[in-house]
Amino acid sequence: MKKLILLFLFIFFFFAASYSQDTFSIVAIDTVTGQVGSAGASCVGDCTILTDVHPGWGVVHTQASWLAANQNYARSLMDLHLSPQQIIDSLVAHDSQNNPSVRQYGIIDRGTGSGLRKAAYTGVNCTNYKNHIIGPAYCIQGNILAGQHILDSMEVRFNRQQGTLADKLMAALQGAKIIGADTRCAPRGTSSQSAFIRVARTSDTLGTLYLNLKVLNAQVNRDPIDSLQRLYNNWVTNVFNYYPAIPVYFVLYQNFPNPFNPNTVIKFSLKEKVFASLKIYNVTGEEVATLMNSDLNAGSYEFKWEPSGLASGVYYYRLTAGDFTDTKKMLLIR
Repeated sequence: MKKLILLFLFIFFFFAASYSQDTFSIVAIDTVTGQVGSAGASCVGDCTILTDVHPGWGVVHTQASWLAANQNYARSLMDLHLSPQQIIDSLVAHDSQNNPSVRQYGIIDRGTGSGLRKAAYTGVNCTNYKNHIIGPAYCIQGNILAGQHILDSMEVRFNRQQGTLADKLMAALQGAKIIGADTRCAPRGTSSQSAFIRVARTSDTLGTLYLNLKVLNAQVNRDPIDSLQRLYNNWVTNVFNYYPAIPVYFVLYQNFPNPFNPNTVIKFSLKEKVFASLKIYNVTGEEVATLMNSDLNAGSYEFKWEPSGLASGVYYYRLTAGDFTDTKKMLLIR
């Protein structure tokens, strides 16, 4: 009898570990800054196991009937810079249990010169409701959902949110903060049980991400997305706005007016000679203007941008001065 009990416990924990399922997540890239990031939540104690963020390159999520072997294999393929679709094709062909129909994947990377690459996969035997969305610079995927509206809400919130990639990822998670979004968590009165958000700058390493927040094993009736939002708000206040490494040659950086029509002036000052560049990008990350790209002496500078033939909308201006790079947003209103 004792042996039967031990055998039962072994089988239970084996399948619990092997078949823990994630629910809703997003992988995304900021085409202007090069930041890559992800966010997700699930009705399990720790959903962070599903994500690998590769600074300067991309993100891979392996979820639904999650297996460490598949995750490790996906990570190795990302390190080889295979395309997202190639990685998914290989994961399906070499599933560690020969059952890819119960897996779900979302992958995005910066590409090797032809622009962003992204792909997603939802196995036909993932638990309903299941689906994925592939957007211009993101993939959103989920299973065991209350319905398609969970994914749609995440997409709308991500696209509507102004600000940084981190802001947009956090907004996407808030779009899924509906009781029973992961249907298993409906009795808990929450959307999920754990949640995370991660963002990497191009200068980060795998072990030192710019932003890496998580909430694990949230209490009943306490939504982990709300707890994660509080952590994020604190991070924005105490970390994001702290710039100890800004070089001495950087003094002032602003544009006026903003919003603007027909032109805006971007101003900055330098304390010493340095190579600098000032470029303009549209929302898809395409460079639309170079206002300056040369060595500059110490002093104050103004560059006027009067866009010709460009439509109303959000644009980004990026200043690079030596080791310093920063990107800010402006709005053209015709």
